[in-house]
Parts: sequence; C-alpha cells; structure tokens
Amino acid sequence: MKKKRKSVSYAKWGYIFILPFFICFLIFSLIPLIDTVRYSFFEYYRSGIKEIGPDFIGMQNYISLLGSDMLKYAGNTLILWVIGFIPQIVVALLLANWFTDIRLKIRGKQFFKVVIYLPNLIMASAFAMLFFAMFSTNGPINSIMISLGWISKPIDFLGSVIGTRSLIGLMNFLMWFGNTTIMLMAAIMGISPDIFEACELDGCTGIQRFFYITLPQIRPILAYTLITSIIGGLQMFDVPQILTNGQGNPDRTSMTLIMFLNSHLESRNYGMAGALSVYLFIVSGILCFFVYRITNGSSDDGTKAEKKKLRKTRKGGR
Repeated sequence: MKKKRKSVSYAKWGYIFILPFFICFLIFSLIPLIDTVRYSFFEYYRSGIKEIGPDFIGMQNYISLLGSDMLKYAGNTLILWVIGFIPQIVVALLLANWFTDIRLKIRGKQFFKVVIYLPNLIMASAFAMLFFAMFSTNGPINSIMISLGWISKPIDFLGSVIGTRSLIGLMNFLMWFGNTTIMLMAAIMGISPDIFEACELDGCTGIQRFFYITLPQIRPILAYTLITSIIGGLQMFDVPQILTNGQGNPDRTSMTLIMFLNSHLESRNYGMAGALSVYLFIVSGILCFFVYRITNGSSDDGTKAEKKKLRKTRKGGR
C-alpha cells in the first residue's frame, strides 16, 4: 500500500505576507481615523495652560465651522486647484500624445521623459522657497525685467491676489505635470496599434484620432488622474503655507482648507480640527464618486446602453 502524500497548502503564506500591511494600516491609519471622527463630537481645546474637555457637544463643531470662513477657504482651494490642474492636464495630454506618436519618430524620448519628471522629485518646500526668492520685490525676476526696460518699478507679485494665486498654480503645475505625462504615455502605449492603423486607413486626421480614439481608450487613467488630483488639491498645504508664511496673504485669499485645519491644530482645538477633517473626507468622497460616474458612466462598446434597452424591452413586454 502506497502512503498518500499530504497536500501542502500555500494559502496561509499569502496571508502571512500581507499581514504586516494590515497591522500598519490598523495602527497608523484606521485607529487615528476613528479617533478623529470621535474627537469631532467633543469640545476639546487648550486655553493657555488650562485644558478644556473632552466634553461631548454633538454636532456643535460642525455647525460652528459652517458659520466660520471655511466656505471661503474652500473656494480658495478650488480656485488654486483649477489654476494648476487645467494647464497640467492639457500639457500632459499634448506631450503624451506627441511622444507616443510613431509617425513623428522623435529621438531621445528617454531623455525627455527624465527631464519632464525631474520637477516632481523636488520637495515642495524647496520649490516654494525658490519661487519666494525669485519673485520677491528685490528678486532676480524683477531685476531682469527692470534691466530689460519692461517695467519701471518692481512688481509686488506676492502682494497681489492674482500674483500669489498664479505662482501657487504655476508651482503645482510644474511639480505634477511630469508625473501625469508619464502615466498618460503608459496608457496610450497600451492601446493596440491595430486601432491606430485602421484609423489611418480610414483617413482620420490627427485631431479625430485624438478625440475619438485616444481619449476614450485612456478614460480609466484620466479618471484616476482626476480623482488623485482632486484629493491632492483638497490637501494643498505646503506650497501656499511656505509662500505666504502661513498667513494666506493677501487678505487670506490663498488660505486653503488644510492651512485652516493646521491653524486649529496649532491652537490645540482638536474638536474643530476633527470636524474639519470629517468635512474634507465627505467632500473628497462625493467629488470622487461623481468624477468616477461621469468618466465611467458608460462603456465604449455600448454594453450598458444595450442592457438598458433590454430592460426597457422586458418591462414593455410585461
């Protein structure tokens, strides 16, 4: 009689390998998240050396935030995000389409990829300090323009609303357009070359090829880019914080929601900070849901539309 070999189960090793991730997620993400939500329902702050709370006050922190300047700072955050994101996605789409076009036969693609990605490697704090020095009243930008005779006196870039917001948007654009370009290039390169060949045989122009073939095919990556950009925009902090010295000047028109949150943390008002964090979480979830629904509402092959027609037919038959 031959002895049966014992079957070896390797499934447990998969759980063992992913266990460290879940332990770290539980300790450093899930527990702090639950604690933040809990603190948002409490009055918990420090006044001088005296600590108030934590005392349960229900939704009072949320109501107080709606009566504060939170909505104004939310508008500032939206404006700063739009200023940086629109040129970012436009330039990234153009460069990605250009670099992946076989007909152009561009040389040195790897070099250009490295060059456009380099700004993403620079720390935001260093970037902000560089722009603060360059565009200050006595900085090199003003000196060059005066020496060329373009202006008669220095321009106070950081003293005007348009100047400050434009600099913040420009920095966000320069830091992230390279990363977006690389992702979109990878998405376009994943499209079957047969589709582009059939497009050329049908006599499509470059514009038709871009809007009717390239964009629909890379829609999932576009959705991912937009969602991550929205989340990053709501978390905008380091660039405006350093550029305006944490004040959001001029007249707090560059104050973002995370800067507002940081001011509550500095004053040790943990209840208000927790409520604001919950607001940001809810807004992020709603915006990402709508973006996902808009960009992935129907498939390219029309399967969802066909399913809807089939359902209507079945209902009509009843």
